[in-house]
Amino acid sequence: MNKGKYVFSQLLDFLDKDVFLRISNKYNGNRYVKSFTCWNQLAVMMFGQLSNRESLRDLVLATQAHANKAFHLGFGKYASKSTLADANTKRDYRIFEEFAYRVMAEAQKCRAVEIFKLGGKVYAFDSTTIDLCLSVFEWALFRKKKGGVKIHTLYDIETQIPTFFHITPARLHDTKAMDAIPYEENSFYIFDRAYNDFGRLFTINSVGAYFVVRGKKNNDFRPMRWKRRLPSGVLSDAIGYMDGQLTMSKYPEKIRRIIYLDSESDRKFIFFTNALDINSLKVAELYHNRWQIELFFKWLKQHLKIKKFWGETENAVRIQIYTAITTYCMIAIVQKKMSIERSIYEMLQLVSISLTETICLKDLFAKPNCNIVNELDGSTEPTLF
Repeated sequence: MNKGKYVFSQLLDFLDKDVFLRISNKYNGNRYVKSFTCWNQLAVMMFGQLSNRESLRDLVLATQAHANKAFHLGFGKYASKSTLADANTKRDYRIFEEFAYRVMAEAQKCRAVEIFKLGGKVYAFDSTTIDLCLSVFEWALFRKKKGGVKIHTLYDIETQIPTFFHITPARLHDTKAMDAIPYEENSFYIFDRAYNDFGRLFTINSVGAYFVVRGKKNNDFRPMRWKRRLPSGVLSDAIGYMDGQLTMSKYPEKIRRIIYLDSESDRKFIFFTNALDINSLKVAELYHNRWQIELFFKWLKQHLKIKKFWGETENAVRIQIYTAITTYCMIAIVQKKMSIERSIYEMLQLVSISLTETICLKDLFAKPNCNIVNELDGSTEPTLF
């Protein structure tokens, strides 16, 4: 079916071009454009992500090297440095943002699976900071002599797909980003200690959703009822109220505190949750799997180019981030729809050296395992358990 078609072009077939064109027309992305359209821009940026280009000049030289294949690769024509730089600076980043959300939704739908069996989805929310040179990115002021942006991410633990992004200046406190989360009824939201804001946690409780947050030692708690026959590792499981006038005014309803001892690290963890009935070990398990979002951030920074940006404006930075997310989700969709047994990491390694070959994707990914040495306990991509 794909005989004679380039690997990169076959991958682009998994994206809905008509949806992207409707979005670009919505924001007048192709107005007054003669040749290098928004779709061509997306294709060039994704080509740079998959081929591990380090800079804008590096990316432009790569497209020029394949000038005779540009049309069949999806570029339309190879892009000059000034053309691509202008497009990243002037074209509305919301085109790429909205399309990234469409691709994320499709990836989440096709990879839907219920692991925890809690009757709702399970999300982890956290942020990662990308440092920028303040003399170049003057708009991204972080500290006196340092620049940066912060990517707040809502990550679906079961499907291993991000579902929401909120990009802010790096100096914005993490808890303020909680106001932007689109909460869903009956879903679970897992937070680290940085999100100990009980006023915002009460908002989650008010919409009929659940949270698990790692507590601090100085969190005042007044227990009313203890659970007995605790499972191994659980030191305490109590239901009560937050103590202290300010905290209690922010969270006036019942809340549950679990103290858990991790035998492997010999560390004690305190968890607060409004899920009053689920097993205490399940709460600890949910928090343990919050680490998947940390692996996703590390994977994203290592294997997709968002640490070195191909533009200096905020618009260009946002376009590159959303292009990276679209690329990740596209590979996740390919993996699921083609029932590929390789990890996303292995797929990216194979794709990076095969973009301009005409081999069929099934044959490309069906090659024998090359014994790639993985990191992070056997894998460089997020995996459950």
